[in-house]
Amino acid sequence: MSDNGIESVGDPVAATTSEIIVRDPDILGGRPVFRGTRVPVEVLFENLEDGLSIDEIVASYPTLNKDDLIACLEEACAALSASAGRP
Repeated sequence: MSDNGIESVGDPVAATTSEIIVRDPDILGGRPVFRGTRVPVEVLFENLEDGLSIDEIVASYPTLNKDDLIACLEEACAALSASAGRP
């Protein structure tokens, strides 16, 4: 956790989720959100589950960035592959 009380999520060496997703106890009770927003990360997955495209999600949440959403999905995929023992 940094001096300002905001915790980055993810490997601090990786320049993806650690820069994109943060937890701040003063924002939504510390739920992971996209940096600079009050949009919880689960919104991405819930909207994809509902059949929305990345472009539709960005249109619905203008504070989100398409590249950040893609990086988040790529990180999640990599984490799932690693936990399953795949390279």
